[in-house]
Amino acid sequence: MKILTVVGARPQFIKVSPVSRALKSAGHNEILLHTGQHYDHSMSQVFFDELEIQAPESNLEIGSGSHGEMTAGMLIGIERAIILHEPDWVLIYGDTNSTLAGALAAVKLHVPVAHVEAGLRSFNRQMPEEINRIVADSVSDMLFAPTTEAMTNLWHENIPAERVHMVGDVMYDAALIHGEKAEKESKILDILGLKTDGFVLSTVHRAENTDDLGRIRAIIEGLKLVAEEIPVVLPLHPRTHGALERSGLLESARESLKLIEPVGYLDMVKLEKNAALIATDSGGVQKEAFFQKVPCVTLRDETEWVELVNMGWNRLCPPTSAEAIAKEVRSMIGVVGRDENPYGAGDASEKIARVLSSNLT
Repeated sequence: MKILTVVGARPQFIKVSPVSRALKSAGHNEILLHTGQHYDHSMSQVFFDELEIQAPESNLEIGSGSHGEMTAGMLIGIERAIILHEPDWVLIYGDTNSTLAGALAAVKLHVPVAHVEAGLRSFNRQMPEEINRIVADSVSDMLFAPTTEAMTNLWHENIPAERVHMVGDVMYDAALIHGEKAEKESKILDILGLKTDGFVLSTVHRAENTDDLGRIRAIIEGLKLVAEEIPVVLPLHPRTHGALERSGLLESARESLKLIEPVGYLDMVKLEKNAALIATDSGGVQKEAFFQKVPCVTLRDETEWVELVNMGWNRLCPPTSAEAIAKEVRSMIGVVGRDENPYGAGDASEKIARVLSSNLT
């Protein structure tokens, strides 16, 4: 069976790694299309290298731009690829503009769509990602849900049960496959002079935070308060770097925080595993914190990974004030949540390959 896989952003590169392996093992012919949504070496190529992902058949090199500009360019390129390759399925991941474009291009050409990480909901329609999820799920022919919570969301939206498959989380698969490699190969702690449990790791990139001066100021000032007691490492996403420059916060952040360039997957796993706490607005990093059994503070008003909050591993902290953020981070250091795993047994990728194999078109 021929499968056209559409990816474009850092979290999707991580997810595609174990799934591509499983598809190959099942005898499927996968054609990888990179939209170029993330294009810096540290946000793209390093993941292909470290995770041993096949080189994309094509790269649309869309780059930055408004949501409309990016999605329109992707639609044109993906449509051409579908017409050229005539795949049996188009496989999409997550909730980015690449996800949305892949879904729309395929359904317009009457090619079945399979959505990995279906059913997630923050119930905040101000988030571009939430709109992308809802649209992608509504037009997909096969929906691979990572958790029972995601299954419930799809049930409430009246998605036909025969389209939905509970498979587990492919990011957990990736963590199990590459975790030992990260431990052996990453030298990031030595390079940065860090000790286990001796620092807080933070990531910030969502538009709701970076595009709001009050929120990004609260986050940086809050992390600076935390840094008075424990070092704070902040890999700086390009969007966040631009936001700090525009707001005049970059220099003060450099003075108090350990700002570094974005890191590859192996270095990120090593940092996550050894952090005392992770403060983030990333959906994927929330889960990666849990995989490493490290407490997490989510710098958002809501999360699509509600099970982590319910289990006590994660705590929501809307970034409305520096003091509130610092207080939440300090109070979560050392917290241990319930010993449960809602993300499956590390075989989500194999389940996806089996389901696709049983649905030959």
